[in-house]
Amino acid sequence: MLLWTRRSKVLLWTVFAVLFTAIVLTPLVMIVLASLADGWSGVLPDALTVAHYAEALSGETFASLSVSVQTGVIASAAALLLGTWAALAAESAPRGVRRFADTVFHLPIAVPSVVLGLALLVAFSSPPLLLNGTRWIVLLGHLMILLPFSYSTVSAAVSRMDPALAQAAASLGAGPARVLFRVRLPVLLPSMSASASLALAMSMGELGATMMLFPPDWRTLPASVFALTDRGQVFLASASTVLLLLVTLLGVLAIGLARGRAAHR
Repeated sequence: MLLWTRRSKVLLWTVFAVLFTAIVLTPLVMIVLASLADGWSGVLPDALTVAHYAEALSGETFASLSVSVQTGVIASAAALLLGTWAALAAESAPRGVRRFADTVFHLPIAVPSVVLGLALLVAFSSPPLLLNGTRWIVLLGHLMILLPFSYSTVSAAVSRMDPALAQAAASLGAGPARVLFRVRLPVLLPSMSASASLALAMSMGELGATMMLFPPDWRTLPASVFALTDRGQVFLASASTVLLLLVTLLGVLAIGLARGRAAHR
């Protein structure tokens, strides 16, 4: 009831603004300032420079950014494909099988990513499943982390989908494949787009399992940022972090635009 008064609303928005500024906005502003700093001995940088961005867009750091983009796109596409298939398959399965599938697909959420990385190392470090030291184990680790979220997002949309749409299409003579591609998947497109955006953002920022798995020729940008910070190169690490944020944001926006164009067709 107190929220209906003008004073309570102002107080609520003030508390929200203070918390948002302290927890979200201030760290982002500081990381941008650090990426432009040419020295920092006081409250603000002593001087500004773009040299850190030039260095971040060349050499090993740029190669790490390229690896992150490739890993994010491949792992997100695989998670979206498998998650959508599993959600649609579980819908028509018996209740016991559906509950078992839900448990299996949500199990990686309960496991810390570092533990997941260690488990993959133990499982794939000897023939015939020898993936340790290759890029494939990194992609597999990202896929295992993303798949529960893709499955749960699409599965929730499948449970809300009106079955009468598919039944009406089938009654008019449409085959299972036509019903899937012309009726069910278009209805699920918003949730699939949200799933792809979430998966891409998570993959681009994943560090725990990646630190356990990455080979020298497939190091993602978060792993490089961690190494730069560990070596005391904070300004270059900050510039790399800002680039990672921008590339991730562009990827999420591109997925949103693709969804908008598909919805108008």
